[in-house]
Amino acid sequence: MSPAMTRSIEDHEVHNSEDDHSQCLKGVKLLHDAGVTHIPRKYILPFPDRPDNAPTALSKRGASTNLINLPIIDLAELQGPNRSTAITSLSNACESFGFFQVVNHGIPEHVIADMMDVGGRFFDLPYEARRRYLSSDMRAPVRCGTSFNQNKDGVFCWRDFLKMVCDHSSPDALAQWPDSPAELRNCAYSYSKEAKNLFVKLMDAILESLGLRDSSIDADEMLEGFENGSQLMVVNCYPPCPQPELTLGMPPHSDYGFLTLLLQDEVRGLQIQHRGNWVTVDPIPNAFVVNVGDHLEIFSNGLYKSVLHRVLANSKRLRSSIASLHSLPLDRTISPCETLVNRYGEKIYKDTSFADFLEYASTREPKGKDFLESRKL
Repeated sequence: MSPAMTRSIEDHEVHNSEDDHSQCLKGVKLLHDAGVTHIPRKYILPFPDRPDNAPTALSKRGASTNLINLPIIDLAELQGPNRSTAITSLSNACESFGFFQVVNHGIPEHVIADMMDVGGRFFDLPYEARRRYLSSDMRAPVRCGTSFNQNKDGVFCWRDFLKMVCDHSSPDALAQWPDSPAELRNCAYSYSKEAKNLFVKLMDAILESLGLRDSSIDADEMLEGFENGSQLMVVNCYPPCPQPELTLGMPPHSDYGFLTLLLQDEVRGLQIQHRGNWVTVDPIPNAFVVNVGDHLEIFSNGLYKSVLHRVLANSKRLRSSIASLHSLPLDRTISPCETLVNRYGEKIYKDTSFADFLEYASTREPKGKDFLESRKL
């Protein structure tokens, strides 16, 4: 039997009814709770884009093959007498992997546990309680939805999300967040403050790793910008998927900011592209997976790399994660650091802004690192 005929039969078997686009827009949690046994065609990826994760390759914790041990950055080492060694490890991680895990970060375990718990309970609310936050406006201070960009995605991904803009300088910001579950606002506020503090500590070390603490760049001014910078918190829900070999929890992409701090449960699913292969990150309990974003690649003039990553679906376990995306204030322009340009060669990226990213993302389906490629000179 030819490959084309095999694919045709496979697609016929996994879907024999009319797609309901409006039902898909309500999210995958609702589909799972309704007991779907075959995913709607809207979620079925073209054959070349499907993940190599046949159901037989999955364990109770999700993807079990091609595990990668990311570099581990011990925050206690960064703040102790071995800081120079830890700085070197951080530099190697940003340059060679674009990802690392942070341990001994100092965020209390109860803050982490409370946020994971209340985030999960938000998606357990009835759909009618969640739909009031449905929005496709990327500038909305709070919104929930499904897929990656449900307005532009040709194929949906198996994810529901709650996104909250964290503006700690505005007393009104907290009032716009969901008021159910009752503890969500306070838990999210405490967690977002802790995540911001960790981000600033990491960026202080990254500036040092780039040799910028004692250079012409005003590192203190940069750190002040990060302290007052943008922060977006994303609570992700990946329900069990009856046919995980046909879809993805999130498609291959890079993140737009300086750093993303990801908290995840014990269920494997996050994959990064490393040396041309997709490899699975093995979560460390209570650790943060941190990745370089497009803004840091631009600022470092390509020295540190943002890396493609994706999320696998699995048929056995619900997976939860919380991503905190950080950058400079939304009205600030991101430019390649002049010191690094002079040190290593010509400028390879255009200046950019969050407005540039929003304009780009709102007009097309995001693919891979297309936005970063559009910033290249």
